[in-house]
Amino acid sequence: MFLRSIVHIKTLIYVPVVRNSFLIALVLISVSFFDSCAKRNSAVSSSFVEGGNTFQNPVFEPVFADPTVIQDPKTKLFYAYGTQDNWDDGQGSRLVPILESKDMVNWSYVGPAFQEKPSWKGAGGIWAPDINLVNGKYYLYYSYSTWGDKNPGVGLAISDSPKGPFIDQGKLFDSESMSVPNSIDPFFIADNGKNYIFWGSFSDTPGQGTFALELSEDGKKVNIGQKVKIAAGDYEAVTIFKKNGYYYFLGSKGSCCEGANSKYHVLVARSKNLLGPYVDKEGRDIKERGNGTIVMQGSEDIVGPGHTSGVITDAKGQDWIYYHAIDKNQGKLGNGTSRRMLMLDPLVWEGEWPIIGGGNPQTKQQKKPVIN
Repeated sequence: MFLRSIVHIKTLIYVPVVRNSFLIALVLISVSFFDSCAKRNSAVSSSFVEGGNTFQNPVFEPVFADPTVIQDPKTKLFYAYGTQDNWDDGQGSRLVPILESKDMVNWSYVGPAFQEKPSWKGAGGIWAPDINLVNGKYYLYYSYSTWGDKNPGVGLAISDSPKGPFIDQGKLFDSESMSVPNSIDPFFIADNGKNYIFWGSFSDTPGQGTFALELSEDGKKVNIGQKVKIAAGDYEAVTIFKKNGYYYFLGSKGSCCEGANSKYHVLVARSKNLLGPYVDKEGRDIKERGNGTIVMQGSEDIVGPGHTSGVITDAKGQDWIYYHAIDKNQGKLGNGTSRRMLMLDPLVWEGEWPIIGGGNPQTKQQKKPVIN
């Protein structure tokens, strides 16, 4: 069972013609008050109606940060998972919220992926999940961290259903065991019969960077072996996808979570090999700080776009990607949570290099993905 989305529909209210202008003003003020209260207390508002062939960003609000999305091969429904956050709606902090959609743009809240926090760490939030279908089960890799954590880590939870419940399998690794500061933001990929996990976030200490490591055949443990450095420590939120013989790296830089002042943006590099080296459009290796080619940055109205999902290709061959971004005029919720909305834009190819949308978050009406 899941909760239906709440869609705000502006309705015309008939007010009889009266001479008392004060009464008219009172009615209009009341309508405005109740409409604003409804918006404030709902889990989500939507700017389009299900069944049409167009949509407009954001596709879910007020908050859905660090998105990861998968399609259930049995039901063909899509499921999205986001970072633990408090949506300021009286429901408390959702432990990895799950959304459901049949068309990639109309989303309904299902519930949390976790009923309680994993026990392998004393304190922290469950951030930046990564959903995958492995051996017929749903694997949710996740970060467990506090802000400024000296020893964050990555764990795994598994479910038979994309709706959960997800059962925690414990810790895969942490910063101390990997000698990698800020060990968060996992990304799983299977390639040539082997499983790999990429991870890493911002740091300027000697061990900094985004790294990759081979996993066991069942994806539940790290293999004993040498980790491979992929990118410098000015990146986080790695996504890897393969296209036309290249592996493409997407990563985010800048401040993610400062409301209207967020400077998050997305850059790209590519390699002929999964484990690199990855170079940008100018041929510069992203293991060196400052390198990478920008594929999306903020606009005048929407700021802080980043932390991309995996790429989803629709029935017409169009590539799509989710990310979060912030409305500059509504930077934070009343409780201080950055209002990182769920966004969807096409991956557009200019020669052999991609950009997301038009290089900025798109808020105009655009055609929906084509779903079989």
